[in-house]
Amino acid sequence: MTCYETLFVVKPTLTEEETAAQIAKIKDVLAKVDAELLATDDMGMRRLAYPVDKNERGYYTVLYYKANGEAIAEIERNLKINEDVIKFLTVKYVKGKEVAQFDKLVASANTEKKEESASEEA
Repeated sequence: MTCYETLFVVKPTLTEEETAAQIAKIKDVLAKVDAELLATDDMGMRRLAYPVDKNERGYYTVLYYKANGEAIAEIERNLKINEDVIKFLTVKYVKGKEVAQFDKLVASANTEKKEESASEEA
């Protein structure tokens, strides 16, 4: 299995529940294609570099996972047909240095999530 990172941007007009549902939908696709989800990084609402479909902002989410090559086609197909996804990008990590950087990104995403849950409990 190869390491992948998929960044996707959801329309800014969605409510928090609708945004969470869109993220869950993509996670379900990952589960269906037997991909191992390692971390999720919700980057939140950000300004786009250029307007896309008259949207100047979007909700950014990054998924870090390991999957087979055939799984990527199914994941990207689902992202393409989803009207609430403005744009997406999938990055493949192959070489040793790239995989090491991937592991750092996964670790930082997981520590951010732990810090957020600890601050919510306090």
